[in-house]
Amino acid sequence: MGGVGQGPLAGVRVIDLTSMVMGPYSTQIMADMGADVIKIEPPAGDATRYISVAPAPGLAGVFVNVNRGKRSVVLDLQSDAGKATLRELIAGADIFIHAMRAKAIAKLGFDYASVAAIKPDIVYTNCYGYGHRGPYRDQPAYDDTIQAECGLPAVQQMLTGEANFVGAIVADKVAGLTAVYATMMALFHRERTGEGQEVEVAMFETMASFMLVEHANGALFDPPLSAAHYPRAVSSNRKPYRTKDGHVAALIYNDKHWALFVDAVKPAWATPDYAKLEARAKQINHIYGLLAETFLERTTAEWLELLGRLGIPAAPLRTPDELFENPHLNEAGFFETVESPHGKVRFPGIPTWFSRTPGKITGSAPALGADTDAVLAEITKN
Repeated sequence: MGGVGQGPLAGVRVIDLTSMVMGPYSTQIMADMGADVIKIEPPAGDATRYISVAPAPGLAGVFVNVNRGKRSVVLDLQSDAGKATLRELIAGADIFIHAMRAKAIAKLGFDYASVAAIKPDIVYTNCYGYGHRGPYRDQPAYDDTIQAECGLPAVQQMLTGEANFVGAIVADKVAGLTAVYATMMALFHRERTGEGQEVEVAMFETMASFMLVEHANGALFDPPLSAAHYPRAVSSNRKPYRTKDGHVAALIYNDKHWALFVDAVKPAWATPDYAKLEARAKQINHIYGLLAETFLERTTAEWLELLGRLGIPAAPLRTPDELFENPHLNEAGFFETVESPHGKVRFPGIPTWFSRTPGKITGSAPALGADTDAVLAEITKN
């Protein structure tokens, strides 16, 4: 369904041996930006083709969203013929990206040394669960296990009293985004120097880095000044405020917004002791609790009107369904509708904007092996 597109990556060819979400999300972004992404699938297809609702067999919603604009080629990489075809594809590629463990890709015959022998200037990206330099290198990894390893459920337990996974496959997606920028940096280096290189992106290391941005906190220092958590983020009272008729999210955080709020609302509990952020930060859970009591006094609409007038950040609670009807997203043209053999598909759009080289969703996700003949014909022609 994809192929040559427009955008900053127009003319770049990607050989994609990834599956599930981390790698496909990464290469979906490349396809949106104009790359010709050739998705190599086994005869049974990527498992995510079959994991949720679908307009036709093998086109589940999650799969379609992270594989839009790509071309699907079926190869049996256990066979000599399949491996030979993949080598021919590699010879004309700029990027090779896979999501197998190191031993598995080496056994298949497509580790970095083998691929670079075919195309010395190729950018070769490994999407791993755990980095190859540590003792977990051979362990299987999925979003749930990586969330657990990096401390996300533990942080949720600080908030709610119960360990829970975050309600999104955040480890897969953050690692996928990291794989995009890491691959693009290597591609930029190649454009400057002509040198290809091997890149490694590991879910665990990525999420450890992601979590410790704020949660390292006092543990950064030697000796540590505090436990490794950011108090505001793990405050049990940090949650959308209940109102008379629903909820509202509001951040009355800096001193300017605090003063505006106190002056307008005049809560009985307000004292000069709370006027400075430094003082509030030392008792943030208590502050959030006081605010929660006050927010019960008005309706959601009343709070949104007041906070909007004061310039204090606030928002109503939205469901994922409501995003599709959001007036800002729709006026901005965020959603893109494309035709497919099974009807129209309304995609969440490209979140970045380029003045000269805008990306474009070139099509829906391909049926399994839909482009095998066309791609093999290109090899023969070339």
